[in-house]
Amino acid sequence: MTEIRTLSVDAPGEITLIEEKAGDTPDGGFRVETLYSGVSAGTELTYVKGGNPYLTSAWDAELGLFLPGIPSLAYPVRGIGYMQVGRVVESRTRAVEEGTVVAMAYGHRTGYVADPMTDRFVPLPEGLDPLLGIYVAHMGPICANGLLHAAADLYGPAARGLGDGVRGRRVAVTGAGVVGLLVASFAIEHGAAEVVVVDETPERLRIAEALGATALATGDDPAVVLKRRWRHGPNDRGADVVFQCRGQARTLAMALRLLRPQGSVIDLAFYTEGAGEVRLGEEFHHNGLSLRCAQIGRVPRGLAHAWDRERLSHETVTLLGRRGPLLREHVITDVVDFGQAPRLLGDLAARRRHALQAVLCQDVDDQRR
Repeated sequence: MTEIRTLSVDAPGEITLIEEKAGDTPDGGFRVETLYSGVSAGTELTYVKGGNPYLTSAWDAELGLFLPGIPSLAYPVRGIGYMQVGRVVESRTRAVEEGTVVAMAYGHRTGYVADPMTDRFVPLPEGLDPLLGIYVAHMGPICANGLLHAAADLYGPAARGLGDGVRGRRVAVTGAGVVGLLVASFAIEHGAAEVVVVDETPERLRIAEALGATALATGDDPAVVLKRRWRHGPNDRGADVVFQCRGQARTLAMALRLLRPQGSVIDLAFYTEGAGEVRLGEEFHHNGLSLRCAQIGRVPRGLAHAWDRERLSHETVTLLGRRGPLLREHVITDVVDFGQAPRLLGDLAARRRHALQAVLCQDVDDQRR
């Protein structure tokens, strides 16, 4: 039996590390030791703050509805997180060899016993910085899936690649968090004519520029600025497509205002507080706009035969191979010891600390060398 440490959210604002037994590695399984565990300051903090809908409602997967009743989750919530990189230290399967570095999504744990039949894993290629591997299993596919939805919005089942929805087009990204910056990077890599990132934080706008995007602050009305700049024809101005990457109603409202008539917002955000500021009687109605949710739980209808999470991970690895040094330098801002995880998440939730991409590491001293 192997001892591991697991992050536990015991109640809103109460975060601990608990000792658990990982169990023996069964025939057909393998065991990984965590190297890096990326923190999602959006999704994960909804558990720390108590705003995640699974904590207050019952999710009926068959109906696709949140309903009154016994909540689907209750405290303590353990093992949140979906950006893990581990080294296989024991393997009893031909599916993966010992020593292989893999990207997975098993939550903030210092180790994990996996079953290849049920646990998804992606071996990282030689030469890829394993720290960047935090994006390969889940976060990168989330962002790539946004581009795939833009492609499907334009071409339907005839869409063939991620670039189909952005190539040669004027693209806006609202929100310069990790999701927004990765989406912007994908759009640049796949040939967008221009990518403008809109955000209210000067430091994040500087990062967007360092990654090759055009930065636009929210001080002046971004919709007026972009629509004066991007003209398609008479009475036809604005972004061809907007990727909405921040879970705030005011940002969604702004994203709709940035669009040219009959354009689409591809929405990757998570609105735990609803969206009361979205005024559907204004630009949404008068410009005939579309709003498409692009969550990782499904690829666009009609493309499932050709696209799955494995292919989206492959696209992520390709992006990291080309733009990894830039992302490593500018997006990953904090690498902290795994033992500091409770303090880190507590500080992020209380806004005592700000981090673009924080990563938990088993050996911070080794990472600094």
